[in-house]
Amino acid sequence: MDYIHELRKEIGPRKIILNCAGALIVKDDKILFQRRTDNGKWGLIGGLLEMNETYEEAALREIREETGLEVRLDSFLGIFHNHNMVWSNGDAAHVISAFYTASIITGTPRIDEESYELQFFGRDEMPELFAEDHIAALHAYFSGVRYPLLQENKLTV
Repeated sequence: MDYIHELRKEIGPRKIILNCAGALIVKDDKILFQRRTDNGKWGLIGGLLEMNETYEEAALREIREETGLEVRLDSFLGIFHNHNMVWSNGDAAHVISAFYTASIITGTPRIDEESYELQFFGRDEMPELFAEDHIAALHAYFSGVRYPLLQENKLTV
């Protein structure tokens, strides 16, 4: 997140475009959600891309950091927008998110400093989500949307 912190030092809380990646981690027909420490609300697992990172790499890194899980990305759900994201410190952004479906390879979910709680929910017990991109990704999932994984170009610099 050093890139974003450096950028914010230059421009302050002004609205910018940010890229995000995350996943719906599915186990036994339930999806893993995170109750976040920055706003106390529920969301999907994911976060902002770092410099020179692909969406897939960012999704895997964020999942590892926020849950301790190693996962396999199974399918691509799509690109979703949160046009008016505002963090508790006043930073504003139009967030563009790539969401995937994922299966657990190893590990047991554990919280980090970004989470109060991690919990699996079934379709009939979904928590209220805080972000419109997360809501749209969940809707796509329950509508049966599944695309093959992207063939992202990763250039060595």
